[in-house]
Amino acid sequence: MEIVSNHKNNSRNFGKVISVRGSVVDVWFENNLPPIYTLLHTGKDKEISIEVLTQLEAHRIRGIALTPTQGLARGMMVESEEKQLTVPVGKEIMGRMFDVFGNTIDLEKPLSTELERRNIHQSPPPLAKRSTKSEIFLTGIKAIDVLIPLERGGKTGLFGGAGVGKTVLLTEMIHNMVGHNKGVSMFCGIGERCREGHELYHDMKKAGVLENMVMMFGQMNEPPGARFRVGHAALTMAEYFRDDEQRDVLLLIDNIFRFIQAGMEVSGLMGQMPSRLGYQPTLETELSKLEERIANTNDGAITSIQAVYVPADDLTDPAAVHTFSHLSASIVLSRKKASEGLYPAIDLLHSNSKMATPGIIGERHYKLIQEIRQTLAQYEELKDIIAMLGMEQLSVGDRNVVNRARRLERFFTQPFFTTEQFSDMKGKEVSLDDALNGCERILSDEFKDVPESAFFMIGTIDEAKRKGD
Repeated sequence: MEIVSNHKNNSRNFGKVISVRGSVVDVWFENNLPPIYTLLHTGKDKEISIEVLTQLEAHRIRGIALTPTQGLARGMMVESEEKQLTVPVGKEIMGRMFDVFGNTIDLEKPLSTELERRNIHQSPPPLAKRSTKSEIFLTGIKAIDVLIPLERGGKTGLFGGAGVGKTVLLTEMIHNMVGHNKGVSMFCGIGERCREGHELYHDMKKAGVLENMVMMFGQMNEPPGARFRVGHAALTMAEYFRDDEQRDVLLLIDNIFRFIQAGMEVSGLMGQMPSRLGYQPTLETELSKLEERIANTNDGAITSIQAVYVPADDLTDPAAVHTFSHLSASIVLSRKKASEGLYPAIDLLHSNSKMATPGIIGERHYKLIQEIRQTLAQYEELKDIIAMLGMEQLSVGDRNVVNRARRLERFFTQPFFTTEQFSDMKGKEVSLDDALNGCERILSDEFKDVPESAFFMIGTIDEAKRKGD
C-alpha cells in the first residue's frame, strides 16, 4: 500500500483511510502511529475530525468520527498533527455558547485567535490538593436546603423521568447561583434537543445571567463521538475558572444518562462485547474519568448538579446504579407529585444527602430533618387507611400527623423566577433560616387553624398567615 509520508515536518503525519463503517474509521499509517486521543483530520477541506480510540496493530488505528462522515471514502488522505482535541479558556468565553470543538455557535462576534486552548483530556486533581472540609452549598430552594443539603464541590444527581421538571429546577439553580454567589455557571448539554438549548439560551439572556455563564452543547443529532466528548470539554473550561481564577463554579450537566448512552453507542460501533442490558463493558471507567474531575480543591470548587434520566423510572438500571455511587446527594423527582401540582416535584422521602449529619449541618437542623421525615413517612403509611375509610376513622394523634404532613408538603412548594411568565407568580428565594423556622412552626402546630391552601406556593411562613387571614 502506497502511503504519502511527510519527513520534513515531524509533527505532521499522513495516513490513509482503509475502512469506514458509520462513525468508525480505520486508518493506515506507514510509520509513527498516532497516540490514543490524537485528533486526525480528513475530507476534502479537512472538515471531518476523527479521534483515535485504539491502536489495532503496528500500522492501523481505529478512531471515532466527531463530525458526520458523509463523503468520506477509502483511500482518502488523513492528517495528524499529534494534537488532542482542545477548547478555548479565559475570561472571553463568558456569556458564549460552544460546540465540542470550542467553536462559538451563538452567532455573535468570533473569539480572538490568541486565546489559550487546553486539551480536553486532563487528570483529576490529586488527593493532596483536594479540600478536606465539608461545606454546604445553598440554593435558595426550601425543599433542597432543608431536607437535601448539597455539598460545595460535591455532585448531586437529579433523578426523574421525562417531563417532571428537571430542566426547570436546573435553570432556577443557575438563576440563584449567579444572583448571590457571584460564581460562574457552566451549562453542559449532552444529547440535548436543540429546542431546549435555544430556549435555555434565551431564558438566561432574559434573566440577565448570561454574562456569568458558559454554555456548551453536544446536540442529539450529532454523532455519538461528539456527545461522548462534550462533558470532558465543558469540564476543561470549568477547571480553568476553578484553578486559574480561583472561583466557585456551578456545573450543570443535562443529561448524564446521555453521556453513558453515547459511550454505549461508541462501544457498540467499536465492536466491544456488551455487558448487562446492552451497556458498554467500560461503563464504570468512562463515568469515573468524567466524575472524578469534579472536585473541591484548596483554590475553588466545581459543584455539579447532574440531571439523570432514569430509563423507565427503574432505579436498578446499571446507568442509574453507577451514577448513584458518585453522588453526595440525590434529588428524586416524582411524577405523582407533579400530577398533584406540587412543584418542585421532589420526592422528599426518596431524596437524600450525605451532608445531613449533625457534624456538618448542626444539631437543630439535623433533628428537624428527622422529625420532618418521620411525619411524612407516617402520613405515607396512613394514606391507605384514609383512602379506604376516610379521615374520620383516624385517631386524634394520627389526624394531627396528617395535618402537619399536608401543610409541610405545601410549604415545600415554591414559585420560581424562571417560570414567572407561565405561572404569573413572582419568584421567591428563601434563606435557610426562614425555611427551618417555617418547618419548626408547622411541626409545633402553630398553624393548625390556617387552611392548607395558604401554604401553597409561598416563600416564608409569614405569607401563609397573611393568606390565611
